[in-house]
Formats: sequence, C-alpha cells, structure tokens
Amino acid sequence: MSISEIAHPSDQADRVPLSFNQEFLCNFDDGTDNGPFGSAYNIVTGWRLSGAVDVETLRAALGDLVARHETLRTLIVNNGEERYQRIDPPSVPELTVLDLRDVAPEDRERRVEQMLCDGEAAKHTARELPLIRAVLGQFDDTDSALVFSAHHSAVDEWSLQLIMRDVAAFYIARKTGQEPDLPEMAQYREFSAKELAKADSPAVNAARAYWRTKLTGARLTPTPLDIPRSEGLPKITSWHRFLIEKELTAPVATLARELRCTPFMVLLAAYKVMLHKASGSTDITVATFTAGRGDARFHHTVGSFFNFVPLRTDLSGCANFREVVKRTRATCLEAYKHDIPFGQIMAEAPELMASVMTNTDAGTAFQVIGSPFVADTTTGELRYSAFRRRVMSQEVGGDIPDGALLQLGVAPEGDLVGTLGFNSNLLRESTMLAMLDDLRAVLADHVAKPDAAL
Repeated sequence: MSISEIAHPSDQADRVPLSFNQEFLCNFDDGTDNGPFGSAYNIVTGWRLSGAVDVETLRAALGDLVARHETLRTLIVNNGEERYQRIDPPSVPELTVLDLRDVAPEDRERRVEQMLCDGEAAKHTARELPLIRAVLGQFDDTDSALVFSAHHSAVDEWSLQLIMRDVAAFYIARKTGQEPDLPEMAQYREFSAKELAKADSPAVNAARAYWRTKLTGARLTPTPLDIPRSEGLPKITSWHRFLIEKELTAPVATLARELRCTPFMVLLAAYKVMLHKASGSTDITVATFTAGRGDARFHHTVGSFFNFVPLRTDLSGCANFREVVKRTRATCLEAYKHDIPFGQIMAEAPELMASVMTNTDAGTAFQVIGSPFVADTTTGELRYSAFRRRVMSQEVGGDIPDGALLQLGVAPEGDLVGTLGFNSNLLRESTMLAMLDDLRAVLADHVAKPDAAL
C-alpha cells in the first residue's frame, strides 16, 4: 500500500475557499513569524507505546496519515489580493528517533514531558508541508513514547486524538498487509464548502441575530497588562503547568450533578466570580472554545474546526454561587444553540474585542478540556495511551496569538490538571500565579459552599 494509493485523484485541488476559521486567522496575519501562520503556533500531543515499534513501518504510517487528511498538506495562500487553500500532494513527515535506553524507569515520565516541551518550543511554520512532525523516544524494546507536533492552524485538540488512532491503524495495516480499520470521513475542504453554502441560511441568520442582541454593549473582560504593548518587547509565550487538588475539585462534579450542568459550566462560573471580584464588574464576558463539529460527517476529519465563543453573563443580584452557576448554564446553553464561526459573531458585535486590544489590556481565554483522558487502546500488537498529566512548565512554548489561555482538565485521579499560557512580554509570571491563587480561593470559598453569600 503506497501513499498514492490512499490519496484520491482530486486531492491536488487548487484555490479551495477558506473556512471561516481560516479567514479569521488571516485577519491577524501580518506576514511576519509572529502571526498565526508563524513557526511558534503549534500544538503537541504525547502517547506511551507498549510493544515493539518498527521505525520504518511507523514512518510509512505517518505518510499514510498525511495522505488521508488533506489539511496536513494544505497551504493557506494570503497574498494580499486573494486568499485560498492549496492542497499539495502527499509526502512523508519528519520522524526523529531518540535512543533513551539510558533513562531510568522512574525518570521516564519526566523525560516524556521534556519531549512534549521540546515539541512545543520547536519551530514549524504553516508554510512548511506537511504540517505535522513526530518524535519517537525508545526507552527499551517494548516501551516507547511518541510525540506529535502539528501546526495549530491545521489541527485542533479533537484532531490530536484522531491522529494517533489513524497512525496506529495504518501501522498495523502495513504490518499485517490488511486494509486499515478506519471509518469513512469527509475532507476539510468539504467543511469549508458547507460553511459557505449555509452562510446566509435562516439558521445562521437567526444565530447572528441572537449574538447581535446578546452582545450589545458587551466587551470581553480584560486582563490588565504588566508591560504595555508600546514597549515593543519581542513576543514570547510561556506556559505554567499546575495541579489543583481533588479536595477543591470534587465539589465541582457534585454541584454539576445537582444543577444538571457540566463541570465546565461550574468551573466557568468560578472563573467569572474571580473576574467579578478582581474587576468589580457584574457584566462578565469570557472567551472560550467549542469543538465546531456539529455535523457528524466531520467527526473523523483532522482540521481546525474550533469556534471562539464569547460567553456573557450578568452577575448582578446573584446572592450565592449556586445562582451564578444557573446563570452561567443558561449562557452556555444559549451559546451552544447559536454556535457559529467567530468571524460572523464579530460582524454583529464589532466592538467586542476593543477592551482587550488596548496598550494596557489583553484577553484571557478559558477552556476546560472535555474528557481528554482516553483509555488505553490496543491495535494489533501495539498498545497506546495518552500522556496528559503534564506538570512541567516552560519559559518558551507554543504561541498564543495574544494575552493568555487558561486550560483545565479533569484527571482520572480526580484532581485538575491545569495549563496557563501567557505572553510573557506582556504579562509577568507573578501576575499569572496570583490569578491562579484567586481561582483557588473561589473554589475553596464558594464551590464547596454554593449557598453561602458571595
């Protein structure tokens, strides 16, 4: 089975229209390496592998992956006169193999973390196809770690799970001579075409009307900068990783069950209370992300589908945290019902981001990773499991376009695994750590005692 046999004849399409997500990224592209198509805007994932790994078979399987998913070999053209996707022929991505046999068993988890940090700090622009690279670290004949680094303009969090699943399927198929056991899928360009076709549909127009009303007078709640943008310091994104103990987070699940909502809604409510206490405002608007994959045809497609969504909640008159959660739940359900690309939302609320684009303020997006801790999976003789419990911070990592990003994930152990990325040329680490302390205080003072006065 060769790469050319997997790719379809129509794969080499020219001038494919951009998705709304890609159009949005182009609006921030200034042609320099600092933009969303620059060398630092990448995303990584790590996996522990059990079983012997044949390097050349793995390399070929990576080529099969690129052939299957067009977005990994798609160049976004933005030349000032026209914007479009250009899909290139399949090619085999770079695979680096590390001999880690000298790493003691008790140090292997930390070494995998270092591989992930190295992958995030590596440079890889959206103009270097294919848009994925891999590093295989071999501890012994049956214990390895596999790290993927992909450009974030082409890959989202959901896609990272698909990438490992598909590589494993292609690997086993090549080892056994059988066809890969993978579901049918639609290509990302089909998603772009669908978006354009329904851009003026009644459903989209109704959603735009909702956002126009919901966001009238709204501004994203800003994060004050420690260093003004006018200082012109070189852009650097740092990442602080941390754990929040299960004693603080166990009440999150309890309250979510009581109020028929998700842990995300409870944690978002806690974050909104923290912002209310810090700013004194009761009109809190926080940016988060949705998967953007409402159509099941694209559930198996690697691509950048996520939507940037502003969640506005009025906290005035809330006597306790329980009421904050109820209002936050209503905010989320309305937003999910009217989920459309952020570019369309911005057209209805053009002043929304004015508060976070000043010389002295930026924005902080909030995200809870939904069920990322996949169970161990066995494909043929290869067993793989996601490496998610990261606690190693790094001064230089994958890029955040502007401001900060707070991510939380509920671990199987019951605690929260957290990541706080921030532009360290604008925000100091001490400020970010103080924000986390404030969030911990809200979890301790209000989530476990939701009926206590705010």
